[in-house]
Amino acid sequence: MGREFLGIFTDWADSYDSFVEGHDPEYKEVFTGYESILAEVVRRSGKHVLEFGIGTGNLTALLLGAGKNVFAVEPSAQMRQVAARKLGNGFAIHDGDLMSFPQPPKPIDTIVCTFVFHHLTDAEKQEAAFKYAGLLPTGGKIIFADTMFLSPKIHQDTIEKARCQGFHGLADDLGREYYPQITYLKDSFENAGFFVRFSQCNEFAWILEATKK
Repeated sequence: MGREFLGIFTDWADSYDSFVEGHDPEYKEVFTGYESILAEVVRRSGKHVLEFGIGTGNLTALLLGAGKNVFAVEPSAQMRQVAARKLGNGFAIHDGDLMSFPQPPKPIDTIVCTFVFHHLTDAEKQEAAFKYAGLLPTGGKIIFADTMFLSPKIHQDTIEKARCQGFHGLADDLGREYYPQITYLKDSFENAGFFVRFSQCNEFAWILEATKK
């Protein structure tokens, strides 16, 4: 369910924002255009949003600033603490993950996350697609931004490129976690009753937009 990587984010909580801002050369290309990616997720979102893996609250703050109602879910206690400082202690952040989370008390029309969905195995991704379909009305949307690959070969070539650049931490990350293949995601969400489209944001990041039929 992705919690096997929780220790990474426990250690990353206080420095995560510097990574996404491009201060670490290994991850600079991964997060190129990060603010624009978040803004695009906000633009495509509806009014009532379930956000998974809010991390330090960067997307959450933008959603709230755009007048959205956000039900926020984050498994890392350390990340929740950092996000609470950013969002204010009056904002509720719920303990949960992509597969196990509290039920939002009100109907939602959008589910979002950024750089999180790759924590699920392929089988869990498919299971999640059906689970999320049950939460959304017809026309409801899933908007996920994440590192994705068009093929296993491109994925492997990217790992090898990172190693050649001396970016061994990035290469290990790309090989360890469950970064999705776009064709598999497309099939998984279409099988769960969604119309699916993808937009590429940089060499690594894509946006998946799935609209419930």
